[in-house]
Parts: sequence; structure tokens; C-alpha cells
Amino acid sequence: MVTAAADTPQGTLVHVRGLSDLVRDTTAAFYSGLDQITVVDPAHAQIVADPSPGFRLSKLFLETTLRKTPQPTSSGELTVSTRSMADPLGYQQLAVTRALDPANLRPRILLADAVGLGKTFEIGMILSELAARGRAERILIVTPRHVLEQFQQEMWVHFALPFVRLDSAGIQKVRQKIPATRNPFTYYKRAIVSIDTLKSAQYRAHLERMHWDAVVIDESHNLTNSSTLNNRLARTLAPRTDALILASATPHNGNPSSFAELIRLLDPTAVSPEGRVDQEAVKRLIIRRHRYSPEVASEVGEQWAERPEPRNLLVSPTPAEDAVASEIADTWLYPASGKSPSTKNNALFGWTLVKAFLSSPAALAETVAERLKRIETNLSPAADTEREALRILQELTAEAQRTPGAKLTRLVEELKTIGIGPRSETRAVVFAERVATLHHLSHGLKDALKLKDPAVRILHGGLSDVEQQEIVDEFKRGSSKVRLLITGDMASEGVNLHSQCHHLFHYDVPWSLIRIEQRNGRIDRYGQLRPPQIATLLLQPNHERFRGDIRIFTNLVRKEHAAHKVLGDAASLMGKHSVAAEEKDVMTALERGQDVDDFIPEPEAVSGDDDGAWGQYLMLFEEANSPETETSPTERAAVAPRESLYGSDLEYLEEALRQAFDDPHTKLGWTNYSPHSAIAELSVTEDIRDLRRRLEYLPQDYVSERKVLQQLKLATTPQEGRRQLEHARKEESITWPAAHFLGPLHPVLDWAADRALADMSRNQVLALRANVPAPTFLMMGTVTNRRGHLLSRTFMAVNRLYVLPLHDLSDWLEETGLSTRLTNPGALDVEPLTQQLGPAITKAQDHLESSNEMHRSHAEQLLNRWLNRASRWEQEADALVSRQELRSRRNRIAEEKQLAEDLRPAQNLVRPLLALVPEGAA
Repeated sequence: MVTAAADTPQGTLVHVRGLSDLVRDTTAAFYSGLDQITVVDPAHAQIVADPSPGFRLSKLFLETTLRKTPQPTSSGELTVSTRSMADPLGYQQLAVTRALDPANLRPRILLADAVGLGKTFEIGMILSELAARGRAERILIVTPRHVLEQFQQEMWVHFALPFVRLDSAGIQKVRQKIPATRNPFTYYKRAIVSIDTLKSAQYRAHLERMHWDAVVIDESHNLTNSSTLNNRLARTLAPRTDALILASATPHNGNPSSFAELIRLLDPTAVSPEGRVDQEAVKRLIIRRHRYSPEVASEVGEQWAERPEPRNLLVSPTPAEDAVASEIADTWLYPASGKSPSTKNNALFGWTLVKAFLSSPAALAETVAERLKRIETNLSPAADTEREALRILQELTAEAQRTPGAKLTRLVEELKTIGIGPRSETRAVVFAERVATLHHLSHGLKDALKLKDPAVRILHGGLSDVEQQEIVDEFKRGSSKVRLLITGDMASEGVNLHSQCHHLFHYDVPWSLIRIEQRNGRIDRYGQLRPPQIATLLLQPNHERFRGDIRIFTNLVRKEHAAHKVLGDAASLMGKHSVAAEEKDVMTALERGQDVDDFIPEPEAVSGDDDGAWGQYLMLFEEANSPETETSPTERAAVAPRESLYGSDLEYLEEALRQAFDDPHTKLGWTNYSPHSAIAELSVTEDIRDLRRRLEYLPQDYVSERKVLQQLKLATTPQEGRRQLEHARKEESITWPAAHFLGPLHPVLDWAADRALADMSRNQVLALRANVPAPTFLMMGTVTNRRGHLLSRTFMAVNRLYVLPLHDLSDWLEETGLSTRLTNPGALDVEPLTQQLGPAITKAQDHLESSNEMHRSHAEQLLNRWLNRASRWEQEADALVSRQELRSRRNRIAEEKQLAEDLRPAQNLVRPLLALVPEGAA
């Protein structure tokens, strides 16, 4: 069976999959320049009467052909994503239609939705739609390492998209399977890998020899610095993929050149050589909404509980802690001499000490020790002065560590109040910036709350990727013993912690609104059914000036909450769009003695600004989300009608198994428990090794933990699929559901379709009786580009007199009776049909040629528009950028041009599917 065909310098490249016993499920590729390939002429097809009861064979062949034929790329309608196990949220579906807009040359988009809206689901929906269009054979997903497993689970559980997870353990398994010199990305067509892994020179060399159908880069704000390895990796991937999906809730750091770099990755012609971003390109390439955008607020309802006002818990320090605070204030922040003891007279170092102290005495002790070590060999008098001041602070800090700290004591009280304890099911996540603070909390909370080791877990960047994933998965699992997750800010991005938790504590306050929002978003997100309870602990020393400055931090928490309610986005408030830039501003304000209102406006002032609802965002980013382009709450994505002769995927699967195995119950142990239960299962026996091979590419944890290679269990409805997933998360030690939802992309459906096709002869057209007025051929006409992508697909009913375009195939199938139960009365004379086939194909080809002229013209128009932009870019570039940069950018444009050229329409094909005669015909 031909699975794909594309034009190459070596001739037409044909990819095939074996169907017969000798080559079953093996794959191969042939080049017309090297191999003898004979093209089948449909006009010479053999007409054969369908002998099966109820014309079962004809219906099965037509259904299988429809399923194996990709959706056209020219269609902006949603197909498989609306039948997946994702909630049908209109605002997510609209993001998918934006990415798949036929007006775009290729699917390229920056998903910039605010925290909690479900960008991962939007990614899965886009990828599933690309799969339905035959454009997702090779996919690479790049994420932070602590969310590798979470991302892998979402893709498989909700969309039936299997990815091999190449974390450190996964890479070891790959090395055992393939030679060291083999490119692992040719072995695994769909992989999910961390950006840290890909940055190594070894993998970058592999990537430079690959072309992908789709690349996803999560947390893409980490790519914008052109001098980093992250950016070099992104520049390597961007021109080597057809579809590119970037995701970030904070895509703009306030630096125009950084923002331009993100846009350049999506479309290099959208940024002029001098770095100016085209406004129309921004509208086309970016989508951003927030919790209170009209189209979001109208849908989330009870599935996203409102966040109440956060609680600021002001804590009076112990006498020893108060002594430390006074020492920092009098010696480092406000010395009577006006001079800090820092060797560089750097007053900002005093605020570094403040930040560590407000985290915990343990963090301060670590900071002081590191500073002493750094100036150990400095023998200057200034260094002696600093060493003496540091040692005094070190002694006071050691004294403060001898008794439980005031914040720790207050946290224990709060945790007991919400029910954290040995016999409670309540969970909480505690955020702190310093690793020393995390360990300090772990020891103190275990003792105070009488919790054993499994109940308290620490998560930070110093752990291996496997350890990080295990801890996140354990906290999310209902049956696990973890009650407290103590984590650093590495978990503030990408991790979903809301499934079993609605309590979050900031043990220290980030000096950034963005970071506060990111932390809160771990439990304040879609799917949080209980109001997320957020509290902040803040030490309040008795030193008058110190106490006044600390008021800034309580106001930071208040401002973030207000921005969340009014703007839906805390980054708009300060206009920096960067954690580091916000922290720098806060530290500067502290040094100058400013009040928070002096440098952070109220949200109402920003929302009423003439620059629009996103306040301080640069105008280009603003334009992409201006009121003129906002979506109406009632606007819905277009959904394609389901083209099928069967009532469900389960019904089709059973029919295909009966065709391939005659008695699947006996040979495969096939059992369908309907109507008593929406579960079906089959035994993966040695007789179906081809299925076993396909299942081996599923997520390995799922395969091993659920023993999939022995017994495959299927949830046959979305409701049952959700129930199975929820049961696994709450009741079991395994978060993979026991029965996986039988969605339209499930590999078992594809396998059953191939098995059914193996029993059908090549270049034959089945004939049957149906409700038609005259002998009629059902034909399919397609237009493909040089890469083999289906640009358009047309169904036609052709007889002696006319060609009838079938705009709604489902209606025609119902009118002819093909989608209902037919009776096969027996013998059928096919000779007249054989004589009519050739002329019918000629008519269909003439109709296809004329009707597809519009598709070809549209595709050429899009392509030429892009190529013209690329030519203008090259003309402008000569005098504006350095020779080295010009060479780099020209190479990128040249790669993009070649990719664009491959998208030109290349071939028209007509294929007869069935021959139908009137029901009373002989």
C-alpha cells in the first residue's frame, strides 16, 4: 500500500507499507530514478461484483479508503480533534483553526495564551488535525525536562498521538537498540525531548540532517537571545519543518529584538532586515487570550473555579531573626557612614542578603558562606571590612537557626488548619526560591506535622530529569502518599498541579509579578474545580525602615491579583515582560525607597490606556490582540461532518476484524462488553506480530505498566475514556488509564484497516446494487503538491450523462443506501460497467481539472506572495546587516524558499472507488 509520494532530485519517492503475509507491516521506499515503478491506470481496473452479504466488502473498502485518505490541507474545518478526549472548548478550537488557516502558506503559530488556558491541549489538537491531513508523520516536541512525561501523557491519553520520550532513561534504551552512529530521529518518527538534551553538539548534528513535518517548542520565550544555544537549536529546527508551533505565556520580554527573533523563527520574511516586525504577520502568527477574555470566560464555567483574594500572612520574627534583620538594615542597607561594607561599595548586595533572609535563615547562611569564599583570597583592607561584617552576620544567622523560625512555625499552623497531616488526604504545594530553603522546610515540616518521607517531596533543578518527572507524577496521583510538594521556581512553568491540590503557599515572595502569576497558575487553571487558596508568608521585622520597605512585597501580591482580575495578565502591569527585568526594577525601587505605586500602576489605569487592553505591550504585539481582532464569545470553529458508513469507530473496528480474521473472538480473544460496559479488548497474540510492533512505539511506561503487549483494553466512548483516566489518577498507583480511548487516530484502527485491505485485490473496483437511477461510479479526485500533501479532495458521482460533485458525501451515502443495511440478492452483470469505466474516468478528469483550477490558483497565489516577500527581503538586506549575519539569514531564506517551492500543486489523480447499479438491475 502506497502511504506517501513526493518529488525529489532522484525522482518520485514512493513510501509503502507491506500488506501481504510475506512483507506484512514492513515499510520501504522506492525512487523512480533507481527503481522500476509502474503506475496503475484506473481506466484498466477490473470491475468485480461484490459477493459479500449486505455488500459488506464494498462498505468496508470505501470506509477504509476514506480513513486512509488524508483530509485536504485547503480545509480549515476541524475533523479528528473534535472527536478526541479533550473538552470541546470553542476558544481552543479557534486557536487550531488559526494555525490551520488555508490562507497561510504553512501551519506556523505562536500560542501565547495566558497561564492556565490549556496550551498543551491546543498543541495536541493542532497535531491531531495535521495527522488527519497526512502532515504529521514526523513530529518533534521540545519541552523543559520536568514536563516531558506530562506532555507525553497528554498527547497519548487525549489524542492517541504516541511519542517516544527521550529523557536520560529513554536515551539509554535507544542506545541499546540502535548503533551509536545511527541517527535516533530516523528510528523514532515521533519524539519528545528536553531542550537541554538537544543542545548538545551530537544531537544538533543529527537534527541538521533531518526534516520534520511538525516541530513544537514549549516555553519558547527561552529561545529569544540570539547568542544562546537555545536560539541556535531553534534556528536549526525552524527551516527544517513544515509546521512550527511555539508556546509561551510570556512571549514578549519587552525587548523588540527578542520578540522579532520569535517571529523570525515562524516566518523570516515577517521581520525586515533592520528588525522591524510586520504588523499583519503578527496578527497572522500569534494568538493570545486570558482567563477573562470573552470567548474564554463564556466557556470555562464550573470547570475553572474563581480564585479568591490571596491572603498575606504577616509574621513577627523571633528575637534572633529580628537581630539579623536589624544587622542587615543598619550595616548593609542604611549604614550610618553611608557606605556599605561591600568591597565594591555595592548597595545592591545588601538587597541580595535581604532576599536570602526573607526566604529563610538557611538561605541567608548559604549566601553569606558563598560570599566569604569568593573574597577569601582578597587581602585588601576593604575585603577585611567586608569579611568582618559578614562574620558578624554569619554568627547572628547561626543563632537564628537554633530555633524554629517564625515563618516555619506559622506555615505549620496554616497547614494544620487546612488539614495536612498523616491521616488527611489534603495536599498543598509550597514555593520557595532557594534550594537551602526547600531542604530547611522539608526537615522542619516533617517533624512538626509528623509526616514520613513519602508524604513530603522536594522538587528543584538539581535533580535528574527522571527524578523530576517522577515527583510531579506522584504529586498528581490520587493514590500517592505525597501531601506536600516543596518546590523551587523550576516548577512554576508548565507543570499542572491542580488535579489533587487547591492550596498553594508562597514561602517567600518573588520580586516579579510574572513569577507570582506563574506560580499561582500551577493550581489556578482550567480543570480546577475548587477555589484555589493562595497564601503568602512574609516576615515583618521591627526595624522601622526595613518594615516600611517590605510593604512592597505585600503590594506585589495584591497587584498581581488585581492584574489577574482586570487584565488577565500580570506582565502587562510593569511592562517589562521579563522576570529578570521586573526583579531589577523592584530592587532599584527598594534601594531608592520608592513605594510600589510609584513604579507599578493600578490595573485599571493600564486597561484604560490608549495603547489598549495589554497596556505596556509593544504596539506590534498589541495589534495581534486588539479589540478589532478579538473573537466573539459565540463564534465557533467550523467542524467537518463525519464521513462514515458506520455508527462509530468501534463498529468499524469490529467489521474490519471480521473481514481480516473471520472469527476475531476465537483468534484474537476479541470481546466487546457493550451494552453492559463501554470497554472492548483483544489479546495481542504471536499471530498478530504486526500489531505488537506498532504498539511498541507507544509510551513505554503505558506499555509496560498496563501490559499492553499482552492485552489491549479500549474505552469505546469519550465518557468511558474520561472515567478510566480519572480512576487511574485518583485510585491507582499508575496514572495511565487501564483502557485507552478508541479515538479516530488510535493505532489499532489503522492496523485493522491495513489488515482488511490485505484481503482486497489491487486495481479492482467492486460493484453493488444501490439506490441510484442509472449505473454510477463513485470517484475521488485529488490534487497533491510536490511533497505529496493533499491540497484538495473531490468526490464525484459519474454516469453516462453527467458528473455530479458530491459536496456532502454523507448525504449521498445515505441517499444511495450505502450507510444503511443493504441486501445482496446475488449475481450481477459487470460487463456494461467495464465498458463505461474508461469514459467515466475521462469525464471525471475533465471535471477535476476545471474545478481544481481555483485550488491551484489559490495555492500559487499564496506561494508567490511569500516568495515575493522573500525577494524584497533579500534586496533590502544587502546594506543593512553585517556580512556574517546576512549570510546566515540568506541561508535561512534559501531553505525556506526550497520548502515553499515543494508546496506547489504537482499532480491530479482520479480514482474509482465503487460501481453502483440500480437495485432492480440484472
